[in-house]
Amino acid sequence: NADESLVLARSVRHGAMASVMLATYPEVFAGGAIIAGLPYRCASNVQQAFEAMFTEHGHAAQALGDRVRAASRHRGPWPKISVWHGTSDPIVKPFNGEDIIRQWTNVHGLSDSPSYQESIGSHARRVWNDANGKALIEAFTISGMAHGVPLATTTGGESCGAAGAFFLDVGISSTHHVARFWRLHESLVEMPRTAAPVSVPIQIPTDGRAFVIDRKSVV
Repeated sequence: NADESLVLARSVRHGAMASVMLATYPEVFAGGAIIAGLPYRCASNVQQAFEAMFTEHGHAAQALGDRVRAASRHRGPWPKISVWHGTSDPIVKPFNGEDIIRQWTNVHGLSDSPSYQESIGSHARRVWNDANGKALIEAFTISGMAHGVPLATTTGGESCGAAGAFFLDVGISSTHHVARFWRLHESLVEMPRTAAPVSVPIQIPTDGRAFVIDRKSVV
């Protein structure tokens, strides 16, 4: 049931699919995390997708936002977005993360400039708030990270997951930070665990919508 589930995309490549799901079903998803992804409708075929991954086109924020608004009849509220991208991503170039930010700040009607920014170790976090001070978009720029999901495998309470292909130990846990951004930590429901578990807390939003996280795999 889409209204009662946390949807986990099974490939890092599906950061683009997370963008698609959020743009086309905004009435279903209360929030989404796009990790190493592409902005919505930057391509309509495989060749264009590869070009979008590597070639910056300088899309205007209004044009990016219009693509989301044209994807459905929904007119709000829009999903809360968490964007993650490594500065050394050789597969999906970092400018794509900036385009995702500009796409969703435009959809939400927010300023181009963040309301707040901070450093977390060597990494940077930016936050965009609405007029009431509610955080609607956050963006993490992960210093030196290639293409993958950010993990913190040895950092005390932040420790989560095991490093591997496209799971990169960079000293910061995207899972923990996204859960806090969505305030899921305030009411936790543990998912069933298997070998090498990653615990993902789930809370169903009061408006009945779900969350989508871009992940290669969660076990």
